[in-house]
Amino acid sequence: MSHLFTPIRLRSLELANRAWVAPMCMYSAIDGVVGDFHVAHLGSFSLGRAGLVMAEATGVVPEGRISVACPGIWNDTQLAAWKRVVDLLHAQGTPVGLQLAHAGRKGSTFSLWVGGIATEADGGWETVSASAIPFADMPTPRPLTVSEIEDLVEAWAAAAVRARTAGFDVIEVHSAHGYLLHQFLSPLSNMRTDEYGGSLENRMRFPLAVASAVRAVWPADLPVIVRISATDWMPNGFSVDEATVYVSELQKIGIDVVDVSSSGLHADQQIPRDVNYQVDIAARIKAATGMTISAVGLVTSPQQAEDIIASGKADAVRMARAFLRDPHWALRAAHELGADIDWLPQYERGLPWP
Repeated sequence: MSHLFTPIRLRSLELANRAWVAPMCMYSAIDGVVGDFHVAHLGSFSLGRAGLVMAEATGVVPEGRISVACPGIWNDTQLAAWKRVVDLLHAQGTPVGLQLAHAGRKGSTFSLWVGGIATEADGGWETVSASAIPFADMPTPRPLTVSEIEDLVEAWAAAAVRARTAGFDVIEVHSAHGYLLHQFLSPLSNMRTDEYGGSLENRMRFPLAVASAVRAVWPADLPVIVRISATDWMPNGFSVDEATVYVSELQKIGIDVVDVSSSGLHADQQIPRDVNYQVDIAARIKAATGMTISAVGLVTSPQQAEDIIASGKADAVRMARAFLRDPHWALRAAHELGADIDWLPQYERGLPWP
């Protein structure tokens, strides 16, 4: 029996397997509106029978996008465009989730392959953060006021309501990879002296308020995920010990899964590029908290993913580059592991020989 292809239940949502597609920025939206590319891109993972498909970081406000080409869900036009994507995946029987995000000081860029900072003339915006500390050589952000923080909590909740109207099954709060909520969590980017800075309790205040607000408006029978960067890979940065406390607090407010990633906060980060370099961190947090955990980071082969689940280090694995290379990764993995998996009838002629 394959552990990777054992179903997992999150509240009322039954996922057929534990090979999940991680959110991946595609830089292909226009005015925050997704289109044909996203239908084809995300639909391909559904045809490949991934257990859960997570759509990319989506801005809760216009200034929350990473780039001028990133999607949003702050208006009804964007909602309708996302519904088209969701309906396609649901027609193939695949659950789909949306990652809600705010880039903070790492926003107002052009697409990845163009590079550079977008000015207001290019459709860009003034960036904000916890403190007036820039990321690398990007523009210095403006610190958020307390009232602006409170408004953003409401914006996250409103985005979650729109996401559910679009039909998403899962919602994820992005507090990783050096984006706004991570900027508040890390002492390297948060130098505030008010109730949102200083102690870990204060630095967690905004991210926990967002997670709590999203959980409150999301249906009680559907899961909420939070993505974290468990370490900055920098001296005196956000640490695994602090991340463990954060996860415990997320658990108290009803978060169902924490996706344990790392890094993205500081340009001088020293990331070990070993296989499974983040899995042991995920396992450590899981052991300390009992939280349902998904693991990420250079997971590529079916046996590697199987071993992660079988060892109990994580409850699911999320992959990005592996699915970009092979949208049918789950079908291939099931064959290699000798697991039963439902092929779409249109694809059954492609079943491998015994």
